[in-house]
Amino acid sequence: MTNNQQHVVQTDNGWGVRKAGSKRLTQTFNTQKQAIGRAREIAINQRGEVKIHGVNGRIRESNSYGNDPFPPKG
Repeated sequence: MTNNQQHVVQTDNGWGVRKAGSKRLTQTFNTQKQAIGRAREIAINQRGEVKIHGVNGRIRESNSYGNDPFPPKG
């Protein structure tokens, strides 16, 4: 599902949304909250995932909005 992943990353001027495998940002925002909102919209539309990176660049949260191959029970 990597081609439907949207990454929220810190930039020099705030926060951005980047599609997995792309070097270019889809869109930039002043706040991480705004970037997460937009990434979520894209992921819901494309039935993909959102990977939220912290200020250290490491993924701190991941959310799936599509066909999860291993859905949790219960």
